[in-house]
Amino acid sequence: MAWHEAGQLTLRITIQENDTAITITLEGRVAGPWIAELSNAWREIAPKLSNRRLSIDLRNVIYSEPQGKQVLREIYAQTHATLVATTPWTEYLAQEITRSSDTNQEAGNGNHA
Repeated sequence: MAWHEAGQLTLRITIQENDTAITITLEGRVAGPWIAELSNAWREIAPKLSNRRLSIDLRNVIYSEPQGKQVLREIYAQTHATLVATTPWTEYLAQEITRSSDTNQEAGNGNHA
């Protein structure tokens, strides 16, 4: 597979930490094997969060599979992270993450978009 050769098929995950916040910057596609990488990164970050705020920078995400959105929804549901979005696509993605999280918690019916 040409995952590393074709930049559009990869997901870069960058984590920045300081005393008050942790920022996860995502670039590329939240799809395929990269969904598991995002989950693994979150499992490593979550214990370090403590009282710090979490920010997820989506500005350079170009695509997300439904499973990728679900991972982001789970992170958001646990943290109410600030989602950084500046393009129509990333703003839509941020709305999907927050709306689905809120809707699923209220409805409790197990339906996922």
